[in-house]
Amino acid sequence: MEVDDMFQIGDNIVYPMHGAGIIEAIEEKEFSDEKQQYYVIKMSVSHMKVMIPTRKMSGSSIRPVTDILALKNIIHIFQNGTSDKLLPWKERYKINTNKIKTGDIQEGVEVVRDLMRMKKEKKLNASEKKMLDDAYGYLLSELEVIEGITEKQINSFC
Repeated sequence: MEVDDMFQIGDNIVYPMHGAGIIEAIEEKEFSDEKQQYYVIKMSVSHMKVMIPTRKMSGSSIRPVTDILALKNIIHIFQNGTSDKLLPWKERYKINTNKIKTGDIQEGVEVVRDLMRMKKEKKLNASEKKMLDDAYGYLLSELEVIEGITEKQINSFC
């Protein structure tokens, strides 16, 4: 079976809008008389299995899990970055949705940071509360699989 060697079975990945997952298998399936190879990914947040054609992975926003070296910068952004509180909620929601869709951990951390700060000052509307819950879950799912991370580092995002 010939496979794009971007990822291997057992690799932890991050799938935007779904969080972290693990590649459980690489399977060949036939669809519309065409055989294709698929990564079978078990998502940790939803526990669902996702199948993505191997040939489409390089064009997707799916990425490897962040490494421990990048974590210091991410914690710094979470604790020290500035938040724009003056945007109307609909505009803020759109910007935050786009940040989460990138799959970039830094963008996701900014969304969690900003919404957590807002939540301390006032009650979030239902859409932003769900967004915070989802983004926080995606972030935690990635943090939990970073090799070498300590519980103290994970707790710095609480």
